[in-house]
Amino acid sequence: MKAQEIIRSIDAEQMKSDLPVVHVGDTVRVGVKIREGEKERTQPYEGVVIAKRSAGITQNITVRRVFQNVGVERVFLIHSPRIESVTVLRRGKVRRAKLFYLRQRTGKSARLKQRFDREI
Repeated sequence: MKAQEIIRSIDAEQMKSDLPVVHVGDTVRVGVKIREGEKERTQPYEGVVIAKRSAGITQNITVRRVFQNVGVERVFLIHSPRIESVTVLRRGKVRRAKLFYLRQRTGKSARLKQRFDREI
């Protein structure tokens, strides 16, 4: 019982509090810290959230984008120290929890309708 409380308290202090609410279907820009030699910079990664997993400190999102006609997916651990920021650019109107069907689609059929009833 005592060990669980210690783990919970460590998790609570590691979790970020300034993150927006991210839903599947949203277009997000994730600022990832990149280290190049001695310098450190933030590289934005913009795409559609196609999956969310877990909760708490282990929560992660899968972001998909198409770059030079090749689909690229990255999984981001939301509360990682390497993630500087997560910005929601657009809310997507979807009826599924996982959008893996977007992998087979290209062009106009891969677009999602915009949702206007939630705040950005």
